[in-house]
Amino acid sequence: MKNIKPFGPSIGKTKISKKFLDKLNNEFDMKSNSKKIDYSSKLASQIKNELKISNNFIKINLEKELIQNINKFLSNDKIKNIKKVKILNLWVVRQFKSEYNPIHYHEGDLSGVGYLKLPKGMTDNKMVNNKKLKTNGTIDFINGQRGFLSRSIYNVVPKIGDLLIFPNYLMHTAYPFNIEGERRSFSFNAKIILKK
Repeated sequence: MKNIKPFGPSIGKTKISKKFLDKLNNEFDMKSNSKKIDYSSKLASQIKNELKISNNFIKINLEKELIQNINKFLSNDKIKNIKKVKILNLWVVRQFKSEYNPIHYHEGDLSGVGYLKLPKGMTDNKMVNNKKLKTNGTIDFINGQRGFLSRSIYNVVPKIGDLLIFPNYLMHTAYPFNIEGERRSFSFNAKIILKK
């Protein structure tokens, strides 16, 4: 886990295990065709296919690794008095050409995004109105305002297996891309209970 400080709040960056990645991809593939469990209407996205993962599946297959990474992230920022980390929810986002996630924030105390599948060449720049697009399929984190010696946007080019952890209030957006293929990611929210 590496903590990055592009501006005020920290963003943690690490890799998820292949086992975690495979289990979550398999669960999504098995359940993604059911219209009954589509989660899109509950989220900020302009994306058609999102799936909430059951609490039972999270507890059995994902929780341990997520909590270990959250604890490392918090420890790197010198937060040691953690009593409990509770995963509130986790969902998978299946994004295709021209779909995007507008600027938004999450619930809980910490949130995260991990990358399960990416189309080859997704972030390649294309000319639009004689300007190169540098954001195809990337994620921006936004904080405060731009000023002298102060950045307000931190852009991340995703890679399969990347896991980013950040405070729930940190605004972020996932940009569209203009090639065929699937950009599959998961997001989660967590509550941090501190010792008194």
